[in-house]
Amino acid sequence: MRVRRVLAALSTLAAAAVLTACSAGGSADVRLAANTPTAASATSAPATSAPVPATTKAVPATTKAAPATTKAAPAKPVMAAGVPCTITAKACVSLSGKQAWLLDEGKIVYGPVKMLPGKQDGPTPVGKWQVEYKEKLHHSTEFNGAPMPNSVFFAPGGIAFHEGSLSRYSAGCVHLSSAASLKFFNTLEKGDEVQVVR
Repeated sequence: MRVRRVLAALSTLAAAAVLTACSAGGSADVRLAANTPTAASATSAPATSAPVPATTKAVPATTKAAPATTKAAPAKPVMAAGVPCTITAKACVSLSGKQAWLLDEGKIVYGPVKMLPGKQDGPTPVGKWQVEYKEKLHHSTEFNGAPMPNSVFFAPGGIAFHEGSLSRYSAGCVHLSSAASLKFFNTLEKGDEVQVVR
């Protein structure tokens, strides 16, 4: 009976020593406590040492998830067939080609038609714009009340599609023929995208 108690104490002590060694990374020098009975004295003396408590502590995780460094490339704009604008445009203007089109879901529904943009010191602005408002017979406040039939305003500064001379550059607007300006006026609505490219 006494031998069983000593062996049980030794078993508990050995388990504690292994746990201590594991928590120290496996490199600790594992020794029995000085007052632990040896195998020779186990039969003659009662075990007097208490089991050694396990000193294992939770090791905090030091690895962190690496932040994602790859960003998705921006989607390449889808060009409409036959024009230098994307499929989101409702009206497309090519300054270098002096042409304009009306589009619906990337398909040409009208054009190309001849147009004349702003002159060098008052160019038609390049970019993506939205139709702001329309006026059937607008009169210019800048140019002594000059008539601007079928005006479709789309860029800051009063820039519009309208009927105008196809032999004289504008002050920034897009001049169209009478028939083309009427078609642009009747087709385009507030909020429609207008793209002007070089």
